[in-house]
Amino acid sequence: MKHVITALVENQPGVLARIVGLISGRGYNIESLNVGPTQDTTVSRMTIQVPGDDRVLEQVAKQLNKLVDIVKVADLTKMSYLDRELVLVKVSAPAKSRGEIAELANLFKAKVVLVETNSLTLQISGAQEKVADFLELLKPFRIQNLSRSGVIAMPRDE
Repeated sequence: MKHVITALVENQPGVLARIVGLISGRGYNIESLNVGPTQDTTVSRMTIQVPGDDRVLEQVAKQLNKLVDIVKVADLTKMSYLDRELVLVKVSAPAKSRGEIAELANLFKAKVVLVETNSLTLQISGAQEKVADFLELLKPFRIQNLSRSGVIAMPRDE
């Protein structure tokens, strides 16, 4: 199961290293990590996506809460939350395929951001499932390059 954990952290040197060390030290791979400022300039929000079972990840969340630079930790996995990811993907696009690729992009509300001689670079943002579906449909066109921002998430109102 994939867990989405958010942590509000103080903007101090070494905070990211301590959190990553704590998670990796428990034998977990971080699939996605995103850090950015919040409305409070002294605090950043980290969004971490980690695969693993509920019991052990609950323990990791408790240990994260004990770190000095952590303001608040939440495992959003069992909550209602909003998530987004930004992706740039470059696909092979000979002239005969461009219309089909552009149509597919339009269906997913993706944008063509760069047109080159033999390729198109597309930008898509949205929920992880939408992005995954789009990338799966692009595979037959031969994905040449892919860059993902990682998931960002926040809880919805209860």
